[in-house]
Amino acid sequence: MSGLPFLKMHGLGNDFVVVDARAQKVALDTTRVRAIADRHKGVGFDQLVVLEQPADRSADVFFRFLNADGSEAGACGNGTRCVADFVMREKNADALTIQTRAGLLKSRRDEAGIVSVDMGPARTDWREIPLAEACDTLHVPLAVGPLADPVATSMGNPHATFFVPDAGAVDLAVLGPQLEHHRMFPERANIGVAQILDPATLRLRVWERGAGITLACGSGACAATVAAVRRGLLAGRRARVIVDGGADGGGSLDIEWRADGHVLMAGPVALSFSGVWPG
Repeated sequence: MSGLPFLKMHGLGNDFVVVDARAQKVALDTTRVRAIADRHKGVGFDQLVVLEQPADRSADVFFRFLNADGSEAGACGNGTRCVADFVMREKNADALTIQTRAGLLKSRRDEAGIVSVDMGPARTDWREIPLAEACDTLHVPLAVGPLADPVATSMGNPHATFFVPDAGAVDLAVLGPQLEHHRMFPERANIGVAQILDPATLRLRVWERGAGITLACGSGACAATVAAVRRGLLAGRRARVIVDGGADGGGSLDIEWRADGHVLMAGPVALSFSGVWPG
């Protein structure tokens, strides 16, 4: 069958279409990406991950991330873990160096199949996120409806994390798009609502920039953990982050903000199916 071969993968329900463009270029304009992303008439995904040859000789592969609306993302934590697992199995290796727009990322897979990735340093300066004006990123002067006083963080993409008493009660479908496009975020932002369950556990829901509500968000989990550590809401620098895709016992993400500033994320990955897109 002629067409575009792909894999469908997910990390805790955060789902991805994976396209291999290492051997030859693949045409992926906005129209084609949106058609594949359509959950009724296409395949459906939160992000599309394109494998390409790396420009950096120290890297094994380059990952490019496209959102469901066709825009490009600088980073995608769960997508990185999923596709790293695929490439490591292909290479019969348990470690991988990945080049992305956000820099070089190191990934590993343990004997239990849990895949971790070093997401690099969290950035907390307002210019790096970026924000539209100078402010304390630990207390951004922003409020929309019941959400106020977020923490801003960059994990290679911009995040605003709001701490709330009940993450499940927040109407992200309404508030998410308003905040994503708020004037404070010149490059738009991923919007997280985080609930502290105990000194080592967070409950997180995320409206992803260019994708909407997702069942999990790896970079969002990293940003929420960093925000919680900065606010003094955790006992240490680690957290188990429960997301919608793992809320019923399906697993969680384990996040550590190391003393050197790097954020490590670990969790399960799964291959759903393979196919060929005919368009």
